[in-house]
Amino acid sequence: MDAHTTAAHASTTVEKHGYVGFLAGMCSGVTKILVGHPFDTIKVRLQTSTTDQFKGTWDCFSKTVKLEGPLALYKGAAAPLVGWSMMDSVQLGSLQLYRKLLKNNVYEGEAELPTLGHATAGLLGGLTVCLVATPIEHVKSRLQIQYNSTVKLYSGPLDCGAQLIRQAGLFNGLYHGFVSSLVFRTHFFFYWGCYDVLTKWGQKYTPLSAPAINFWAGGLCSQFGWLFGLPPDVVKQVIMTDNVANPRFKTWMSAARFVYDQRGWKGFFRGLTPCMIRAFPTNAMALVVFEGVLRTLDI
Repeated sequence: MDAHTTAAHASTTVEKHGYVGFLAGMCSGVTKILVGHPFDTIKVRLQTSTTDQFKGTWDCFSKTVKLEGPLALYKGAAAPLVGWSMMDSVQLGSLQLYRKLLKNNVYEGEAELPTLGHATAGLLGGLTVCLVATPIEHVKSRLQIQYNSTVKLYSGPLDCGAQLIRQAGLFNGLYHGFVSSLVFRTHFFFYWGCYDVLTKWGQKYTPLSAPAINFWAGGLCSQFGWLFGLPPDVVKQVIMTDNVANPRFKTWMSAARFVYDQRGWKGFFRGLTPCMIRAFPTNAMALVVFEGVLRTLDI
């Protein structure tokens, strides 16, 4: 089987064995944490810090390592290491199921699912995973901005989650920021649409192997997707690090106005550099693992 046939085979595997997407997604989630969490910590700290706390990406990185040690880059990683595998399992598993549903019910006359179908499935998968992602990301964000000090608010992810529930209940506490999570994940429409375009282009015009196509398509589409995803992500981080018992921001728009009033339009792109640096290798490797598991389990 040559490179083009193998790469094309991956997309048909999705339709025949959509259920394995949940296992493949779990493997993808573990990969994302191992590769991308240090970059994510820097991104979150830049997005939630005062304007004079860090001068930029390198300043944030060097101060974090110098004052707290290199392991500080993995602060908050315990929850998403378990949680992100769960998140990607739900997101990518449901992505596979939505692709199959769209192919069988909306595009049944088409030889393959078109790009719009892949983009729509990505959007639906992104919205679905918010049920799992919101509490995980909420806890992660609060732990990531817990700077080195003698008195810490939270001893770990379980303590953080328990305190949030005690302060404001399950939805207003642990699920604080659910709407902002939904808004943020609309960018998966562009992410998966771009991934499909790049994958098909690679199959048609390059001699690259299937894993190589997955790597480059995954890395490049992440750059495109985050241009749409970063502004609502900034707003999400501001909301998720707000006081849950007495929130300053009552609506998504009030948090967005705060970001704009504090930093102007550039505030919506704060953390862009570490985000883009992180996004390419993280998503490239995650897609290689995801598609590789799908191909391996096509038995």
